[in-house]
Amino acid sequence: MERTEKISYKLEVFEGPLDLLLFLISKNKLNIYDIPVAELLEQYMAHIDMMRLENMDVSSEFLTMASRLVYIKTAMLMPRKEEAEELKKELSGELIEYQLCKRMARKLAEKVSFDGFTRPEMKISHDPTYTRSHEAAELVKAYVNAIGRGLRKKPPSKENFRAIVGKKIVSVTERIGYVLKSIYRSKRLKFNTLFEKADSRSELIATFLAVLDLIRSRKVNIDDNNIMTINESGGRNWNQSDSEQP
Repeated sequence: MERTEKISYKLEVFEGPLDLLLFLISKNKLNIYDIPVAELLEQYMAHIDMMRLENMDVSSEFLTMASRLVYIKTAMLMPRKEEAEELKKELSGELIEYQLCKRMARKLAEKVSFDGFTRPEMKISHDPTYTRSHEAAELVKAYVNAIGRGLRKKPPSKENFRAIVGKKIVSVTERIGYVLKSIYRSKRLKFNTLFEKADSRSELIATFLAVLDLIRSRKVNIDDNNIMTINESGGRNWNQSDSEQP
């Protein structure tokens, strides 16, 4: 019975997409000054697939570089290839710069060790005396701010809600009756006069919504001069008498 041996291999860990591209260029003996993008893209994607098969973390940087290579390859298929050439030059420049940085890092690593640093024990004297000086107004401001931080932890007082709870809520239905009675009494009513006696923002909003509802239901007409009249064809479908005051 034949015994098959499982082929195993170990993928290198790369610090980033530029590191992987330099590895592929060196491995396939490509020209870094005139990168064959189609060939490099194929090698790059194959390596990404192998990284995924090995359950290695493929960061977004590698995927971003893949989309960049695809875009350059697509631009090279266009009739005008000026953009593709510029993108290739830009990528080559980045790779050359990154290659130089790696060389300098290797040279520094030979001379300097960054793994650890030791120094003899030193006694440090400490003086607890506060030596800074401040203006009186600055100290008062700091004191007030400190008190404010303490007050913010307490529950809000009833006074904080009085402005909200104490306001009267005006319903749109109530204001519809008011608008209809006002127009019936005056026959012709200027739109702006409906808001002259409003006591609150809630009343203003309810009145405006009431006018919109009446116009939508064609119970009230309004002309270009903002004069409102009752639409006689709509008829009266409300139960209040004309003599009631709004």
